[in-house]
Amino acid sequence: MSKVKVLYVSQEITPYVPESEMSTLGRFLPQRMMEKGMEIRTFMPRFGKINTRRHQLHEVIRLSGINLVVNDIDHPLIIKVASIQPARMQVYFIDNEEYFQRKAFLIDEVGEAFPDNDERSIFFVKGVLETVKKLGWSPDIIHCHGWMASLLPVYLKTMYKDDPLFNESKIVYSAFSDIPNGDLDKDLKSKLKHDDIEDDILKHLDTVSYDGLHKTAIDLSDAIVIGDQGLSEDVQSYIDSKDCPSLVHEGDPDEYAEPFEKLYDEILDKVTIE
Repeated sequence: MSKVKVLYVSQEITPYVPESEMSTLGRFLPQRMMEKGMEIRTFMPRFGKINTRRHQLHEVIRLSGINLVVNDIDHPLIIKVASIQPARMQVYFIDNEEYFQRKAFLIDEVGEAFPDNDERSIFFVKGVLETVKKLGWSPDIIHCHGWMASLLPVYLKTMYKDDPLFNESKIVYSAFSDIPNGDLDKDLKSKLKHDDIEDDILKHLDTVSYDGLHKTAIDLSDAIVIGDQGLSEDVQSYIDSKDCPSLVHEGDPDEYAEPFEKLYDEILDKVTIE
């Protein structure tokens, strides 16, 4: 029997960003699944605050060099990679000079969210999908962590729905409450429409909000992970209303393996049954 292939698309992974529930999950869950015999690929944004020399990031020339369109403008895609030696695990980084070279993560020097965080999210998820296509690697499961990865299910179900690498991939979305101070650009929906994404998929973004991003990803996912206890009542109620497998993330890396393996098995079994 072939190995289960899991693509992790993470907003945060420690040690590249400070430790949090999300970055710890991004770091240790792929390792635990590798230890269970799964084949994994892991991606995160290459935030400019990540120290290239300390973490030994280097560009992957064969994967770089294409342009991605965001809001009808071309932006060069750069792919970098580093290794987490204790886990023998590679991490791919989505990079671009305009979106990710600033020496910060999601907020500016006065603590406000960058006004183009929405475009950074679009570039990130499209960059992941295009890079996986270049790798020629077909994931059985795509597990997205955090709001910055929330648009990946949107693109997977629209622009990439007929791509043979992805058309049988199952989606897991981990919703976290960790969001930057400040609003998303109110024109996000129109930016997504440049990629011919239809209104019915974007119904939760008539008023652009982080909760709307969570709900959009939840609608398109095969399983949901409640990343922490700080989610809004609205999002928590929405998760409770959905008829799909879910998991409450407890936060102890030593306890990741069994519950997540069971969750993955459950949605993969559905493929067999159908």
